[in-house]
Amino acid sequence: MSSRTMAGRGKRTARQASDSSALEAAARWGFGARGVLYILIGLLALQIAFGESGGKTADRGGALAQLSEQPLGSVMLWVLGIGLAGMALWRLSEAIFGSAGADGRKPRKRLFSLARFVFYGFVAYSVLAFASGDKGSGSGESDGQSEDVTAKVFDFPGGRWIVAVGGLAIVGVGLWIGSRAALRKYHKHLRMSELTGRTRTAVDVTGVAGGIARGVVFAGVGGFAVKAAVDYEPDKAKGIDDTLHSFTQTPAGPWLLAVIAVGLVLFGVFSFAMARWRKI
Repeated sequence: MSSRTMAGRGKRTARQASDSSALEAAARWGFGARGVLYILIGLLALQIAFGESGGKTADRGGALAQLSEQPLGSVMLWVLGIGLAGMALWRLSEAIFGSAGADGRKPRKRLFSLARFVFYGFVAYSVLAFASGDKGSGSGESDGQSEDVTAKVFDFPGGRWIVAVGGLAIVGVGLWIGSRAALRKYHKHLRMSELTGRTRTAVDVTGVAGGIARGVVFAGVGGFAVKAAVDYEPDKAKGIDDTLHSFTQTPAGPWLLAVIAVGLVLFGVFSFAMARWRKI
């Protein structure tokens, strides 16, 4: 058997592994876990908007703390963390073997998948660490962590520029997320033939509104990072919780935060739709 034939078979075997039913199940589990997190964060943000947060933070740490207080909370945390780990592994397989779709094997697509693998890998690690008892791994300190990281980067040569460029990149990601949601670009990732009538309408409402809200939050976090770089003050960098709080200081007051909070809940619901109808 020639080496070329063996290499071809090896690639096919690897591709089959990436397309396995186990990996598909992991990806769908991951979308469901993401949905739970966004719904919890959105509900916490709603409580903040109406002054009923009780000191809880509207970020991943706050969501995990909220979940841990429920019956079987510890079990649910492990289920959530494992699901997010599954999402990370699926994104890694896309980076290595390519994703579904005609252009899924292009370098740009693979690079995006690699970035998502890193992101979901970090989130999964923080959730699993929290579930194992390390409450500091996700315990609602995203704002303090943002300030600490910004201060450390400021100490690097050209650190101020690094923070500014990073902030602009996050703003760009937010605008990209929001615009793709508004244009319904997610349609190409769904099995649209299975979505009809009210189901399709519900998916579009949650996908558009949820995606725009998510994009606004990302853009807000990036904007504060840019402001911290411009003013050379690390404490002006904000995490998700402080960014959400800042929306209450606009002329629209707490109502703007309430609208964004509802949008985040809708994005959580949309994630459940992705878990059901996403092309894997």
